Amino acid sequence: MTKVLISGGSIGGPALAYWLVRYGFEVTIVETAPALRLGGQAVDVRGPALEVAERMGVLDAVRAARVRMRGMSMVDGDGDELYRSEEHTITGGDLAGPDVEILREDLSVLLADAAGGVDGGPVEWLFDDSIAALEDTGDAVRVVFRGGAVRDFDIVVGADGLHSNTRRLAFGPEEDCIRHLGTYMGVWAAPNTLGLDEWQVFHQAPGGSWGGGVMTVRENRELRVYLGFEAPEPIAYDHRDRRAQQALLRERLANAGWEIPNLLDAMDADPGFHFDAMAQIHLDSWSRGRVVLLGDAGYCGSPLSGQGTSMAMVGAYVLAGELKAAGGDHRAAFAAYERELRPYATANQELALTNRARAEAQQAGEDAGVPDFAEVVAGIDLTSY
Repeated sequence: MTKVLISGGSIGGPALAYWLVRYGFEVTIVETAPALRLGGQAVDVRGPALEVAERMGVLDAVRAARVRMRGMSMVDGDGDELYRSEEHTITGGDLAGPDVEILREDLSVLLADAAGGVDGGPVEWLFDDSIAALEDTGDAVRVVFRGGAVRDFDIVVGADGLHSNTRRLAFGPEEDCIRHLGTYMGVWAAPNTLGLDEWQVFHQAPGGSWGGGVMTVRENRELRVYLGFEAPEPIAYDHRDRRAQQALLRERLANAGWEIPNLLDAMDADPGFHFDAMAQIHLDSWSRGRVVLLGDAGYCGSPLSGQGTSMAMVGAYVLAGELKAAGGDHRAAFAAYERELRPYATANQELALTNRARAEAQQAGEDAGVPDFAEVVAGIDLTSY
């Protein structure tokens, strides 16, 4: 039986595990967090990712857990409304469309449960651990874990995000493949002190140097806060140092208006606080020997694309399908996976730049309309899988 180690237990990892177990592979997931990660932004399941969710048998549950929005407003520094829409939102797009907006943590739990759960199921979960070293011996990958264990696997999959540890070990330094898009953003939960009802409100500084907003979640009990700032050049900081990240946000938003000072005061209380750069990953190849990358680790589009989750779910489905078709032959499977998925991933990365221009128009109080990206979103045919 082919043994596969997946690094990362958020979205792509559990989705891949579901299909690999179904196809007869032996699967282990290693996750640095002590349990499934909480927090994070609302994410979108679109186009072929909806088809993948349906084939996994989780689409009804995903729809039931969706974030429910009636619309959005843009406001000035005094909170006066500049623009509103009941047809689309900044975070979720067209409200009348088939796409599903769902909290990342809720989708993660649904996918992990579909794969058999995190305790005693067909997938072995190693929480509070990570890969410390990799050695591709040709016949296997020898993995040294941070906890001290040494094990051999036939295939290692890096599904561990923008700052992928797996990618660093197998492909080299992050700076060789990351492309910054000039923006940093923090996301956290806060009480719904604004009394919003299935609504989101955004505000941007004149000139656009900083901005963000809130959306209601958890039946209006909570807000999910999105605040960020522009930085043309990359900022040196430890992406695991929460206090340093929060200090950076406070510094950059020190003179912000509207409700932003109160929202900043709430970020310390949320253990799920997340902060990172808007950035993309571009690689000539997504595999090295028996190591392959999935989702943000290999082809991050950034949250500006609105497609990171869908790319991870679709990528997991295609990768598992190609491994099955190749009978576990990693060389053939990885080549087919990349051949099939790269045009879709590339188009969605380009979408991030288009979406940013449209968002800037919306934040300026202009009705930019709903981004017309249906062709890109649906840009891969899964009928052969």
